[in-house]
Amino acid sequence: MTFRNVRRQAPALLLLLSAIAAASIGVPTPAMAHPHIFVDAEFEAVGGADGYLSALRHTWRFDEVFSSSVLLDFDKNENMTLEPPELEAVAKTVSASLSKYSYYTNITVDGKTVALGKPDAIKATYVDQALTLSFSLKPSQPTPLKGLLVFRVYDPTLYTALDFANDADLQTTGEGFARCKRKVVRPGSKEILAQNQAMLTSLFFSDPTGTDYSQLVATRLEVRC
Repeated sequence: MTFRNVRRQAPALLLLLSAIAAASIGVPTPAMAHPHIFVDAEFEAVGGADGYLSALRHTWRFDEVFSSSVLLDFDKNENMTLEPPELEAVAKTVSASLSKYSYYTNITVDGKTVALGKPDAIKATYVDQALTLSFSLKPSQPTPLKGLLVFRVYDPTLYTALDFANDADLQTTGEGFARCKRKVVRPGSKEILAQNQAMLTSLFFSDPTGTDYSQLVATRLEVRC
């Protein structure tokens, strides 16, 4: 399990960014959101033999505290487990919520965002006191595997921390990726500050729509084809 590491690292880095930005322009540090739900995540991008992105597969295992709260809310017959009808209710509720945030999935091709469709279904299981969700997404439009593809999985509201403990938890599979090179990037505080100094000083407190802190710190999979 890696939940302890996420709790320690993610909020601290976000607060560091906020504090430096505030100091640089002389305004108070705003109240920051921080994760309340912790997830061990796995992600797989599938490339079809036709050279197009065919699927995006997610598996999320939630921390015990959140899983327990789900059990309390959805265990209607109070038998201390979640049976198939109850798990279906969990999946339906989660799907409605995640749809507002593109299922925490962000993909760009040469800097342009790829629109995604809804999953056919979200499968929920409850094993060893942990809730696990798995589902698959597809691009809304044909997406050729050309140029630089960047995959990020994160909650823009910072309420949920999705952790990829090992680089192998971010995968590319399928013939379409056979000629591509991949790397997992885990931004550190020095890299974030160096690459986003202008935004830190001008956008963090002047952009009325807010700044996507979570995207800056999210682990990403870069694939060049």
